[in-house]
Amino acid sequence: MAKNPGVGEQAPDFELEGTHGAFKLSDHRGEKVLLLFYPGDETTVCTKQFCSYRDNAESFGALGVTAVGISGKDLDSKRQFTEKNDLNVPLLADPDFRVAKDYDAYSGLSKMAKRSAIIIDEQGLVACRHDHAIGLDFQTVADLKKTLDELPAAA
Repeated sequence: MAKNPGVGEQAPDFELEGTHGAFKLSDHRGEKVLLLFYPGDETTVCTKQFCSYRDNAESFGALGVTAVGISGKDLDSKRQFTEKNDLNVPLLADPDFRVAKDYDAYSGLSKMAKRSAIIIDEQGLVACRHDHAIGLDFQTVADLKKTLDELPAAA
């Protein structure tokens, strides 16, 4: 089943509060942006995911993207998750799942964000999306690098 927005479609703009202050997608035009939707702070797989980015900080930083993690719960939860695990990816609070719903990364059944990695290109279009069927795995730094390397060069 196709997810919306799909590849080549305009990425919906949004602004959310995060661990590094407010983040507005349209402020990052001209950059590749990686949206990392994840189910929850302090959950086993999510902790492994974000700690793997921390543990591979040099390779993660070399991806050449502005990356943010997005899930429900409030900003205090994001700050605690970040501080406890010394995370290097800014986390954004989407407590009403408005952004997750806009990106078809919300599970009404479990009432949480679904694990998805969505790359927005420099023009604000969805360049690629990887939606995890179950959410028990995640895109590693190597997976993300491979995906980014396969994208067409910016015009």
